[in-house]
Amino acid sequence: MNSVKSWGAVSIIILLLLLDQALKIWIKTHLQLHDSIEITPWFYIYFTENPGMAFGIEIIGKLYLTLFRIVAVVFIAYYLHKIIKENYTFRYIACIALIFTGAVGNIIDSVFYGVLFDHSAGQVATLMPEGGGYAGWLHGKVVDMFYFPLIDTVLPEWIPIWGGQDFIFFRPIFNLADSAICVGVFILFIFYRHTLSKSLSKEKGENNASKAV
Repeated sequence: MNSVKSWGAVSIIILLLLLDQALKIWIKTHLQLHDSIEITPWFYIYFTENPGMAFGIEIIGKLYLTLFRIVAVVFIAYYLHKIIKENYTFRYIACIALIFTGAVGNIIDSVFYGVLFDHSAGQVATLMPEGGGYAGWLHGKVVDMFYFPLIDTVLPEWIPIWGGQDFIFFRPIFNLADSAICVGVFILFIFYRHTLSKSLSKEKGENNASKAV
């Protein structure tokens, strides 16, 4: 059973990573920064890049953020291996695999894209440019492309402060890796909150016991 769950988790990771990177590379090599393709009035492929976390949120410096991501991925990989070995349900394992995959997908951008591509401002980026990339190792920007302006309107004048201003919902632009993380976290906290809490408490107890020895 553990072998089946292992292959299931590996399949999720490989498939999503391939899709995530294939889409990002296509975007980088076919669109200029801020180009968009309208799929429907409420769904666009909109090319943007961000140096920060999911949905373009930037909190800490780029280098520290990349290193933090790498440390987090190492921990998640260890935890994923552990829960497979302990024969947790596959649905729980799949959630952790989604989060792991999303983190790895964005790490690839951060670590390699600055070296592999030139910039996309006013031009379509080239893969492996002769003059070198737009940044060094660990300083690449994450490629985002999914944009869902489900509501695009002007707020009524009678609304205090914001009246008459443009209003867009949903404004953040994200990628497949971000989606994998969000779906995994959402399912965990809705259906497996107790399992996660119990598992992490057990992990903490084992670590404390090993230190005591």
